[in-house]
Amino acid sequence: MTIDKQHGATFVRQCVGYWIAFAILAVASCAGSLAAADDVPRSGGPYVPTPQAVVDEMLNMARVGPDDFVIDLGSGDGRIVLTAASRYRARGMGVDIDGELVDLSNAEARRQGVDKLVRFQQQDVLQTRISDATVITLYLLPELMHSLRDRIYSQLKPGARVVSHDFSFIEWLPDRTVTLDVTEKYALPGPWQSTVYLWVVPAKVDGRWHATVSGSGNESLMLSFTQKFQQLEGAAVHGGERIALQDGQLEGNRIRFRLRDPAAGGNALREFQGTVNGDTISGKIVSQGGAASWTARRIRTSVQQ
Repeated sequence: MTIDKQHGATFVRQCVGYWIAFAILAVASCAGSLAAADDVPRSGGPYVPTPQAVVDEMLNMARVGPDDFVIDLGSGDGRIVLTAASRYRARGMGVDIDGELVDLSNAEARRQGVDKLVRFQQQDVLQTRISDATVITLYLLPELMHSLRDRIYSQLKPGARVVSHDFSFIEWLPDRTVTLDVTEKYALPGPWQSTVYLWVVPAKVDGRWHATVSGSGNESLMLSFTQKFQQLEGAAVHGGERIALQDGQLEGNRIRFRLRDPAAGGNALREFQGTVNGDTISGKIVSQGGAASWTARRIRTSVQQ
């Protein structure tokens, strides 16, 4: 993680509640004062490397493979992108505001023989094109995490994975969290702990859908979804009766929710599982009465069109 001076100044002014980040800055400054005398000050501010054990966990949680394109925002010495390329043959790009670190990372990519797979560039992370990434990795202070959140959510394709070291997004709850012990952090010996957060970018399903259930006389449902990141609420209208969704969840382009089954009476539930593909959903229904299939199509208004 390299702390951008421009954004860091804004951070200092705004983040009254981010005391832990101040602690990191203090430790980074202390570590810098203990560095060798010939250590060259870097233009991007204090540089805090991600422990290699954390890098390994981040890539493992994101299930990085040879088909992935990894973008590391605030890439520092490049170790996340370099590890993804050398270990998993993933393509990648690192972005950092510190030109010296960018040059060192590109040189290391050539030394490791992965420069055909990865590149590093000097750029503000807020100006970086991210829409092609299948995996985004982050070790950034809370203000930048907040500034990037909506861009990541709206621009990445469903199923893209986002992993962050130590800092989470506001309101966008992680799909998975892992805490691990590390022997060194902030260039100081441990023991320390690091937390890794994983998000899977969900499909966008807000709005109204017309669904048809096969195997039951082509039952027709009107679905309405209200989405907050991967959390899903809403209702179905069946025969004039409104039935609330239960346990709604999105993971990438996979959708799941349960509905009370009016045909079964009582509180019997049907679980709808499906795959979202733009304006259509198709999948299966699991219930006490057996399995069935279902499809749905988004009802677009003139504004949405």
